[in-house]
Amino acid sequence: MRRHIIESWLLLLYFDCLLRLGDSDRIYRAVRKSTIRSTAKEECATQLCHAIDLACVFYFKRVLCLHRSAATTVLLRRYGWNAQMVIGAQVFPFQSHAWVEIDGRVVNDKPYITEMFQALERC
Repeated sequence: MRRHIIESWLLLLYFDCLLRLGDSDRIYRAVRKSTIRSTAKEECATQLCHAIDLACVFYFKRVLCLHRSAATTVLLRRYGWNAQMVIGAQVFPFQSHAWVEIDGRVVNDKPYITEMFQALERC
């Protein structure tokens, strides 16, 4: 588990650096380019999401939903899960949000998040 937390923390750092460069398109491209490395699901998706949650606790600043979801998607794909990062918005009051789904099921947020936000993009 410690290895997954460290790997998660490093992914958060990577996506935070991309976000600091002011190019959210790079985050999108990095997630799109990540591939499922193994067909066997080596680790439980819940455990991997928990590792990301713990890495967020130990991260040196507040983690935004975009780079948290990007890191979660890449981590899950590394361990054989067909994860998709979803970017959504609601009209009133205007808000945007990012979350991760596996086979249409939300894995890193509340399950009702899809009722609050309209999905705009999946990658």
